[in-house]
Parts: sequence; C-alpha cells; structure tokens
Amino acid sequence: MKIIADEAIPFLKGVFEPFASVSYLPGREISPEQVREADALIVRTRTRCDERLLAGSSVRMIATATIGFDHIDSDYCRQQGIAVETAAGCNARGVLQYIAAALAGVSRREGWHPSEKTLGIVGAGHVGSLVESYARSWGFRTVVCDPPREEREHCGFRSLEETVRAADLLTFHTPLDPTTRRMADRRLLAATKPGCTIINSSRGEVIDTEALRGCGRPYILDVWEHEPDIDPGLLAGALFASPHIAGYSLQGKANATALAVRAVARRFGLPLTEWFPAAVAPSRPRPVGWEEMTETIDRYCDLEAESRRLKSAPEQFEAIRNKYAYREEYF
Repeated sequence: MKIIADEAIPFLKGVFEPFASVSYLPGREISPEQVREADALIVRTRTRCDERLLAGSSVRMIATATIGFDHIDSDYCRQQGIAVETAAGCNARGVLQYIAAALAGVSRREGWHPSEKTLGIVGAGHVGSLVESYARSWGFRTVVCDPPREEREHCGFRSLEETVRAADLLTFHTPLDPTTRRMADRRLLAATKPGCTIINSSRGEVIDTEALRGCGRPYILDVWEHEPDIDPGLLAGALFASPHIAGYSLQGKANATALAVRAVARRFGLPLTEWFPAAVAPSRPRPVGWEEMTETIDRYCDLEAESRRLKSAPEQFEAIRNKYAYREEYF
C-alpha cells in the first residue's frame, strides 16, 4: 500500500509506516506523477484534488485533515469511485476560542459588555453552534442564520438579511460552496449597522474583498481571498489579522489527524481505527464566564501579537502559518 501525505500534517509521521509506504511532501507541490501509484492521499487545503491531479492514478481515497473540502472536486471523485473523508468538527473549539479572543479584543477597545450587543452568526454547524451557545452564556443577544439547516430542520433560524440588519458584530462560519462564495457582497455589507464589526474565520472567498475594503465597517480576518497572496490594503485596515490559524489548537490538530488516520484505516482494513496521538490530552469542555474568559484568553490566543506579526511581514503568510505554535484549548 502507498500513501502520499502533506508533510505539514502534525503527529502523522510513523503512524502508517508499519503497514504502508508513505511519502511526505509539501502540500502545494503534490503532483500527478507522485500520486499515480498511490492508494490514498492525506492532505490539507493546500492540495487541489481534481482531475488534473488524479486522472490515471490508482488513488481510491482522499482523507483531508480539514473541515473544509472546497479544495477537492467531489463530483470528479464520486464519478471515479474515489472516497472522500473530511475532519468535520475537528477544530470547532479552537475556532470558538479565536472568536472569543476577537470579541474580547473589540470589547476592550470599545468599552462595552455583551449584554449591550447582538452577535449575528452566519452558519450554525459545528463551530457556529458552539459560538452561539457560549455567546448566549456570556450575555450576548444572538441572531443565527443557516438557510440549509432551516430548510431541513425548521429550527427557527433567521434569514441572512434579518441577521445582518440586527447584528452589532457579525461572524461567518459557513463552508465555501456556490451559494456562499462572496455572499457578503457590497449590497449585504451596506445593509449592516454602521460600526458593525465583521469577523471571518470561515473561508476568505465568503466575503468580497473589494466590498469589505470599501464598506467602512471594522473587520477581523483570519481567512483571505487568494491566500497566501493577500490584499495589502485589506490587511492594513483590519482590526485584527491572522494567517488562517483560527482552528490551530493542539487538540484541533490532533483531532484532524486522528480522523484522517481512522478514515484511511477503515477503508483499507488497518488496525488504527481508534488511533489518537498519545502526546495530546483530549479537549475537556467546560463553561467559562465572560470575566474569566476576557482575563485569560490572551494567554492562549493573543490576537494583538498575531496581528502585529502578520502585518509586519505579510509575504511570510505561509511560513507564519506553518510554524504556528498550536494553542491549548482550555474551555
């Protein structure tokens, strides 16, 4: 058995070697020639898995150690009988704590308490649901929008337009697909309250860069259109800016790798279906109050420092991301 893996996926080296030949490569450089005789790929978002990469190969499975899968041509894989597995939900608490740091940072700057603000949440999946639960416990009024879930489950979610108009802070937690690509366009951003803070930790292409830069609203970005070649004007204007690391917690990364390993193990009958990195303590979720969170969050997720680092060297976007010291989840 042969596996091609992104060399930046943590905790992976040595796991499959007793059972397979494994090649570790830079994600952006994985080529058709390298995957031609591979049985499985273990990738991140930096590897575009489509016909150009996969045609004529023996690949039967792709496991992505990410929650997003817009880097994978799902239709092509389905047609070719290539199984695709994601790590959905793996880093939800890491992103939650990034959002907590963003909310704490804005509250310090503007001098408000959550009871005075409405948080609009676009997307109520693994991350958005956690954000909504903790935000309510902190005292925010919350307005949640998730059209696909509303259509399936009739949860009472609000429309996108209602959510945007009500929010003092607006955070995006959607996958990237044809319905969400540039959903936050000039018209939508103009409908937000003056002074509404826009937060995006989902995918850069969910928000139109030109529209955001010109809308006059404050914004916090972890994700960007055209990463790693990010817009310098957009970067300069951000309240806080980071290089796509919102979900980069130690437990989130361990979860992602574990889900990828287990998926490959199930597919190929390997004895790794319960594997988890021995060196990492699993998450221990707990309630945390607003005061405790605001007093402690910077020890774990210091957005001021992250922002200074990226703004001083935007050309190092990928290097900063790849060398990021994973945060410990503490709630």
